[in-house]
Amino acid sequence: QVQLVESGGGLVQAGGSLRLSCAASGRTFSSYTMGWFRQAPGKEREFVAATDRSGGITYYADSLKGRFTISRDNAENTVYLQMNSLKPEDTAVYYCAAGSRTGGTTRWRFKPVSAYDYWGQGTQVTVSS
Repeated sequence: QVQLVESGGGLVQAGGSLRLSCAASGRTFSSYTMGWFRQAPGKEREFVAATDRSGGITYYADSLKGRFTISRDNAENTVYLQMNSLKPEDTAVYYCAAGSRTGGTTRWRFKPVSAYDYWGQGTQVTVSS
């Protein structure tokens, strides 16, 4: 069982930056793939970024490459999402998630909502124009 708690959301102007954190409970954090998703009002939850258990492999939504960076600190049981050059369309609730798929393609392991077993409660990010 893993419990996830996101923090770091808030209101920011377009062009600004935010860093989200997700703190995990339990001793097995390093055994999970960690991902970030977001969900805007009236839209489906969409994949943002993910990293493998060591943090050595990262995977991003094509539209977000270059602006968002995922990282993890296994000693601190925390995964981060650095978001730069924010746009109003980045406004959403951001969720972190922990998954345990192995094998297959990187896309299969990281991208689907169904690849993740545990979810945080979300943190709101609002970008004003």
